[in-house]
Amino acid sequence: MTSGSIRVLIADDQQMVRQGFTVLLNTQPDIDVVGQAVDGLDAIAKVAELAPDVVLMDIRMPELGGIEATRRITEETPQIRVLVLTTFDLDEYVYEALRAGASGFLLKDASADQLAEAVRVVAAGDALLAPGITRRLIAEFSRLDSTPR
Repeated sequence: MTSGSIRVLIADDQQMVRQGFTVLLNTQPDIDVVGQAVDGLDAIAKVAELAPDVVLMDIRMPELGGIEATRRITEETPQIRVLVLTTFDLDEYVYEALRAGASGFLLKDASADQLAEAVRVVAAGDALLAPGITRRLIAEFSRLDSTPR
């Protein structure tokens, strides 16, 4: 992180969502929203231009979706953390986002405090999953056959 404040880029195809997250996060003294992207391709370009610490990434966007954008960002700039924010609580999205290099997965119904804390957690280099997702992930791992593959 640079200059003591966490630099955030918000990637979402819905303008109202981008603006809402910007307003919420900019109320935090240690978080600064440095830009907004309208889709995955725009997010990749803005990451190169703005060098944020954290990208809030929607999954379903036109042109290039959030999973592939996350993969490209984390491969090109592994120091940048991606926090996936979506309305879709589907295990397939969770697994794909994590495989693509996302540091966290949060649902858009999270509170403003949960969102700000999630940004801090992933900016610090830790991982974060929404509680319901964590429970299902643990259940899935415990279900898996213990034989090495």
